[in-house]
Amino acid sequence: MLLEFEQPIVDLEDKLAEMKRLAENSKVDVSDDVKSLETKIQKLKEETYKNLTRWQKVQLSRHPERPYTLDYIYNMTDDFIELHGDRTVKDDKAMVGGFGTLGDQTVMFVGQQKGRNTKQRQMRNFGMANPEGYRKALRLFKMAEKFNKPIVTLIDTPGAYPGFEAEERGQGEAIARNIRDMFMLKVPVICVIIGEGASGGAIGIGVGDKVLMLENTWYSVISPESCSSILWRSWDYKEQAAEALKLTAEDMTGFGLVDGIIEEPLGGAHRNIKWMSNTLKARILEELEPLLAQSAEERINTRIEKFSDMGEVIE
Repeated sequence: MLLEFEQPIVDLEDKLAEMKRLAENSKVDVSDDVKSLETKIQKLKEETYKNLTRWQKVQLSRHPERPYTLDYIYNMTDDFIELHGDRTVKDDKAMVGGFGTLGDQTVMFVGQQKGRNTKQRQMRNFGMANPEGYRKALRLFKMAEKFNKPIVTLIDTPGAYPGFEAEERGQGEAIARNIRDMFMLKVPVICVIIGEGASGGAIGIGVGDKVLMLENTWYSVISPESCSSILWRSWDYKEQAAEALKLTAEDMTGFGLVDGIIEEPLGGAHRNIKWMSNTLKARILEELEPLLAQSAEERINTRIEKFSDMGEVIE
């Protein structure tokens, strides 16, 4: 899939491919021209991706080829065992989780999962979990706590499912319970926004000792489209809404709402999934080491203080 702002890069890459093809057929030496054009393409890529607008970063976070939760898990661990069900209603396919080994450490992974095609998207409900998904996540958190294993959550959702049946089964209560209970978990918790981090759907698995964001992701109380529809009664102002929401990783770090940014390959995480997975794995292990050295009481107190200090009170 080609994003609109990537078109000039693709045009030059097509021109480069044509130049190489003509050179091969005519046996003419154009190596200097090829090298010059390759340099120009690289510079254009660097300039384009280092100066993305907030709306362009939102688009990049939704790229259909971008790695999802299970892609990262299967690239970071060889022995992942997925666990299912909330033991009350059913197994929510939009929320996945289970144990896997990260380095020498067994970790409980939990995250939202989107689909690659129409059938998968329907099965995964586009990464929008129902109440049973959040109750499933909490069950896995408690299991990790029971066996004294750290927790890693991978957040990628346009929001919790807003359907009538979800509200009927207690969507708000399920998310609120998760938020409350995650504060009191005795094991280390690291949360990483790997794509979209929208509203309660994200915060329902987003309370941790460390909250990190991949470079081209967003984290906000509302999506730009929904914000636009509320303020302007139209989705046509989504770009202005994205700017006003200040939802990028740089914005969130500046506000003190997240603890760090994880670099992505030039062009986005989907350009080199293996490299991105190894980078994410190394960062998680780096953040885990000092957390494991702390006592449970110290982690809980620090976690509570961290979130309590967010924002400003003006009287």
